[in-house]
Amino acid sequence: MNPVYFARRVGHAVLVVFIVSLIAFQLGEVIGDPVTAILGLDAPASAREALREQMGLDQPWPVRYLAFIGDALQGEFGMSYRAQRPVADIIVERIPATVELAISALILSLWIGIPLGVVAAIWRESCWASALMTGSVVGVSLPTFVVGIMLIFVFSVQLGMLPSFGRGQTVAIGAWQTGLLTASGLAALIMPAISLAISQVALVARLVRAEMLEVLRMDYIRFARARGIRDRVVHFRHALRNTLLPIITVSGIQIGYLIAFAVVVEQVFQWPGLGTMFLAALTESDIPVITAFLMLIACLFAGINLIVDMLYALADPRVRLAEG
Repeated sequence: MNPVYFARRVGHAVLVVFIVSLIAFQLGEVIGDPVTAILGLDAPASAREALREQMGLDQPWPVRYLAFIGDALQGEFGMSYRAQRPVADIIVERIPATVELAISALILSLWIGIPLGVVAAIWRESCWASALMTGSVVGVSLPTFVVGIMLIFVFSVQLGMLPSFGRGQTVAIGAWQTGLLTASGLAALIMPAISLAISQVALVARLVRAEMLEVLRMDYIRFARARGIRDRVVHFRHALRNTLLPIITVSGIQIGYLIAFAVVVEQVFQWPGLGTMFLAALTESDIPVITAFLMLIACLFAGINLIVDMLYALADPRVRLAEG
């Protein structure tokens, strides 16, 4: 791989994380006074000054920022004001729930969206294709919290089939708490995953349709048909295979999107993941938790984008040659 291309992509990722770290640190400066959050408004001035000195808040801004970066590089984000526990421990506890929700939503969106996009491309003049594209617009337009509330009303309130909140029973696999191995955990996952996946299904379907239509116009597809190869083989072995590269790329980026924007779904279903943790931290001005969440999401997006860029360069040599 071209070292210049690799260096540029790594430099971009580091720059993104650096900018987000500045924003996260400055956000912690303006959200509220951490001394007041810990001691309250009625604390004596001497206690407030002692705590401020202990936390290093009496130091200049550059010194505090460098200390923040040094701790972040070691995975240390201080103590949560609300829980009085290390922020890193809280994040480690919450990550499994959010990751399982995001991965389930991604699998569901690909499982439904790819066949819908293929059908809409192959029979593009039919009423079914028009209905699918109209439904995809509706799916993109519907807010996730509206979908979640509708699912709760139908399947929990009216039918009583699925739990309306919580994660169900979980089991430990090492340090990872999973609900995928219990019946109640799987039942609790269904509605949140569907709510989070709805807009992604629409996105995948429209992307597959657009890419499929482009591939079906290629000369090698016409040549395959002229040779008498069956339509099923042409569509699924030749056309769909060459459509999957952008789908894989978008899917990688969507993992970061689903983890970052699962906040609303987690709040609707009271899912004990990073989203509910972040909203609770915002409500109580828990600055260490807020900054840790922002840094985690920034590193996640930067890392996924870097991996996607590398895979693109490996799959298409023209990309790295153009960069060189």
